[in-house]
Amino acid sequence: MEQALLRTPARHKLESIILSSDDEVWQPTRRLVDLAIRAASRAADISFPDLDSRKAKEPRWYRTWPGEHYRLLAALVADLEALTVIEIGTWTGMGTLSIASALPPGGRVVTFDIVPWNSLKRSWFRQADFADGRIVQHLADVTKPEGMEPYRSLFAEADFIFIDAPKDGVTEQNFIDTLGALTLPKNPIVMFDDTRVLNMIHIWRQLKRPKLDITSFGHWSGTGLVDWNGKAGTRKSLAAE
Repeated sequence: MEQALLRTPARHKLESIILSSDDEVWQPTRRLVDLAIRAASRAADISFPDLDSRKAKEPRWYRTWPGEHYRLLAALVADLEALTVIEIGTWTGMGTLSIASALPPGGRVVTFDIVPWNSLKRSWFRQADFADGRIVQHLADVTKPEGMEPYRSLFAEADFIFIDAPKDGVTEQNFIDTLGALTLPKNPIVMFDDTRVLNMIHIWRQLKRPKLDITSFGHWSGTGLVDWNGKAGTRKSLAAE
């Protein structure tokens, strides 16, 4: 595998695994399929003039599509007309600002991290971004039940949840378990980043909810959508009957 990586030219390389689909029983809902098709088409026309106007603190990944997920993020938020978006993992804020650009009037994106945005030298944020309440950062670990407890009512309002956590093989699973214990009446769409990174493959594979891999229109390292409350049929066995 190392030799294959070495002889394949690319700016950034990660090891991954190819897995069969016939024994992956959790299928997407029609809602997910239709949403993905609309959002992929919409993403082709999205631009980010606000980000373009800011001094670059890191490469402008949001301009890359397909390959990066920022235009798809904005397209999904716009298509869903999501009034409450929750992001797990603020980092430099490129994703947060991409989401905010597509919010409808009265919409908000609430981003969670354990590190304040202004402690990062590469942050894309300005203090003014938080003035009108469209962007809010909470410093809390909501991957654990005790951290989630103060925010249960917020998550009950979520239309869209974006998970861009550390990919350490633990944090995302903890969040899935914690989120699964909540009642989410607005039937949110949940988007996972980096689903093809080695530490994430098992977590994505064993997620027992209607889901759809849309990496071709999202992040090169893997993008997946989940219809969190959806009911989907399971794939029929290919075994001879």
